[in-house]
Amino acid sequence: MASNAAELEKIARAMVARGKGILAADESSGTMGKRLQSIKVQDSVELRRAYREMLFTTKGAGEYVSGAILYDETIRQSTSAGKSFVNALKDEGILTGIKVDTGAKPLAGGRKGETITEGLDGLRERLKEYHTNGARFAKWRAVITIGNGLPSRAAIETNAHALARYASLCQEAGIVPIVEPEVLMDGDHSIERCQEVTEETLNAVYEQLFVQNVLLEGTILKPNMIIAGASCKTQATMQQVAEATIKTLRRCVPGAVPGIAFLSGGQEEEDSTAHLNAMNALGPQPWEVSFSYGRALQHSALNKWAGKAENVKAAQTIYLHRAKMNSLARSAKYSEKEEKKLAA
Repeated sequence: MASNAAELEKIARAMVARGKGILAADESSGTMGKRLQSIKVQDSVELRRAYREMLFTTKGAGEYVSGAILYDETIRQSTSAGKSFVNALKDEGILTGIKVDTGAKPLAGGRKGETITEGLDGLRERLKEYHTNGARFAKWRAVITIGNGLPSRAAIETNAHALARYASLCQEAGIVPIVEPEVLMDGDHSIERCQEVTEETLNAVYEQLFVQNVLLEGTILKPNMIIAGASCKTQATMQQVAEATIKTLRRCVPGAVPGIAFLSGGQEEEDSTAHLNAMNALGPQPWEVSFSYGRALQHSALNKWAGKAENVKAAQTIYLHRAKMNSLARSAKYSEKEEKKLAA
């Protein structure tokens, strides 16, 4: 059991404070470069930095955002005025997090299409450095694919084991681990198949967290929603997704976990907000039901920014709006009326 249990639990609870969620701005340099190129902006260290500065210096974001997950490049950067991004976020009352895995690689001995997330080598030393640099939570993403004969038990168990090893090392360093076992939306599988695989995955993850002495009160779960594959002919309603997701989590996630911060998994911005709203409308749960969105918080703001300094204020307004919409969804108060206020 972690010797710094009280501090870990305090941080975890702050991450899922009422009305707040987490900004996932942890895209790798390569992924961020592709995002810039998609809006016809040339990829460069400076433009990646400038875009992140736009997000991290948005006034009022701390009212809706509790933490921001950064990438290794980003946690070492500063604003144009010379203030570190960590301190810029702190000024808004936002905790700094850090992505620490090194990506999903083909699983040796696994079936075609299966992966294992790497990054455990040297992680203890990296976590110590990140804590010194101001990180108070971290993220590790495991990827589970549904397909013909997939996932194998080997893929589920090896990824669960790695997630637990990462979580234990984080807590040793005084860092709260976000545990992210993502069952992908890719494929034509049904919502029922997604639920089946997600339950098997979560059960394996919590078994490993127990075996490896991880303090659940000092963790946050970042799961997928229970949703049909993107190419499935039969798509569930918002209500069906909400009910299936909450049912799955109540079956698998111990009440000791402070909060669940959903990933958007490629959903459109408004869909991810509406799903979160529908889940919170089902009433109080053993854990806070929150969000940890990347694209679903950033997409429209990135398009508006377009690499131009004169667009920063307008892009910040859009980002702040999306954060507020998801904040409203945390208490089931999101509506189309609220969504349309920005357009008006």
